[in-house]
Amino acid sequence: MVDMCKNGDPAGFTGLYNRYAKEVYNSIYRLVGHTAEAEDVLQESFVAAFQAIGGYQHTGGFRAWVKRIAINKSVSLLRKKKVRMVELEPADGVNEEAPIDEHRFSFTVEKIQQALEQLPDPYRRVFQLYVIENIPQVEIAEMLGIANNTVRIQYHRAKQKILNLLKENGYHG
Repeated sequence: MVDMCKNGDPAGFTGLYNRYAKEVYNSIYRLVGHTAEAEDVLQESFVAAFQAIGGYQHTGGFRAWVKRIAINKSVSLLRKKKVRMVELEPADGVNEEAPIDEHRFSFTVEKIQQALEQLPDPYRRVFQLYVIENIPQVEIAEMLGIANNTVRIQYHRAKQKILNLLKENGYHG
């Protein structure tokens, strides 16, 4: 389908959009948290991808390429809205070096999602970019304009808070 797009065939554009739009939308929505804004970013992302399709090199898949475009556009939107990625103090009661025994917990995806929704935005975004979108911490730091150490701390704290919320709600073994 990418080759069809490169040749200007509308069926290629439609096929790629239909194949990847839902997954890309979900990634965007997890970051921006607002349906209308997520839909706008989705459209902008596919327009940008299709405009640049001539330079696409097939090295990692179209899905990954368009998702990266969408994530970058989502982060740009958050910056425009002046959503500040807060640099948190290391000493707010969480020891980021303490090991977490994740194997003590049994839980469902739904319960994890509920816990994730309760996190402060900076923790939630870092966790989603790192765990769900599989973006390296160094790249997350660059994308969000924060220190790499802050990304590491926020990821650890997000993970700790999720496990604590699950434990508080009785979802442990």
